[in-house]
Amino acid sequence: MKTSLLRALVPVAFMFTMISCSSNDSEDSSAVAKPELVQSYDYNVDELELADLINQHRVSIGLNPLELINHVSYKSEEHTQYMIAKKVVNHDLFAARSENIIEVLGAVKVNENVAYNFMSPAGALNAWLRSPGHKANIEGSFTHFGIAIKEDPTTGRKYYTNIFIKK
Repeated sequence: MKTSLLRALVPVAFMFTMISCSSNDSEDSSAVAKPELVQSYDYNVDELELADLINQHRVSIGLNPLELINHVSYKSEEHTQYMIAKKVVNHDLFAARSENIIEVLGAVKVNENVAYNFMSPAGALNAWLRSPGHKANIEGSFTHFGIAIKEDPTTGRKYYTNIFIKK
């Protein structure tokens, strides 16, 4: 009796085992995709002015000028739009932005400055230079950067995000 029951259950167990196994194809499709490099960014006049002002300041104190990277500006813009939507100035989700930039661009160091309600790029830069932490980012050992300056359409106030990286 036990033997005949065992003979009947073995094929059933084998069939369940085959049905429950997943193929490599399904594992590959559920793998997390590497973030993609954003290759284009449409800079506005304020963003280009701030990039020039930062580089003029760096060169004036004997530092290398930084090179704009579109992907970093895109990540800056994402955060700027987030701040506008939330009506806050903060560094929320910086770890995620930093990890993305490290993974996509191979950065070894990532820092960020944010600002709000400065009418001109020069005003934001001057405020950052009066703040020890922000000034340290501007004058830090970085090689590249990204900038986003966007206006809140409901208030007309500008939000700034400036991400510095070292490759």
